[in-house]
Amino acid sequence: MQGTFRKQFVREPNDLRSYPALVLNADYRPLSYYPLSLWPWQEAIKAAWLDRVDIVAEYEEVVRSPSTTIRIPSVVVLKDFIRPQKRVAFTRFNLFLRDEFRCQYCGGAGDLTFDHVVPRARGGITSWENVVAACSGCNLKKGSKSLRQVGMALRKPPRQPAAEELRNTGRKFPPNHLHKSWLDFLYWDAELDA
Repeated sequence: MQGTFRKQFVREPNDLRSYPALVLNADYRPLSYYPLSLWPWQEAIKAAWLDRVDIVAEYEEVVRSPSTTIRIPSVVVLKDFIRPQKRVAFTRFNLFLRDEFRCQYCGGAGDLTFDHVVPRARGGITSWENVVAACSGCNLKKGSKSLRQVGMALRKPPRQPAAEELRNTGRKFPPNHLHKSWLDFLYWDAELDA
């Protein structure tokens, strides 16, 4: 009996790891779409206990302490509004997101790296306006040559994206798992089809 109880007690935390909470800003929009703003269930319960969030949806599962039983939150809303950043950091992830995880030469989606349109060997700089997502094959083909020399063209010219533009692009890439309680909060402001 005690061995069975011990096994169940040890396994339970692993089972509960699969109950993330969608985190919404005070305006009921996700803090980010890609990656989706999620907290582990422990953080969501802690934030609710500290009165930093309101719980707007819950899972059926519960956690227990000696004196309390709490349903695991599936959607929480911050009580204080967090102002979205205006400036977009120049990172590999944001570059790939701007280019929608596609090679800007062939349109392929596999084995992405990045490429300097004007090669650094020819004075090109590392900036939003000169770096694009590229598959390994196209990057190798282009090398340190100009686009004209290798007969390649860009699908769209590189430019610095606005923060709102990146957030909207991120909405095109939902995570592998979307809990049904999240759907009303993820795409409620999407334009309806006529």
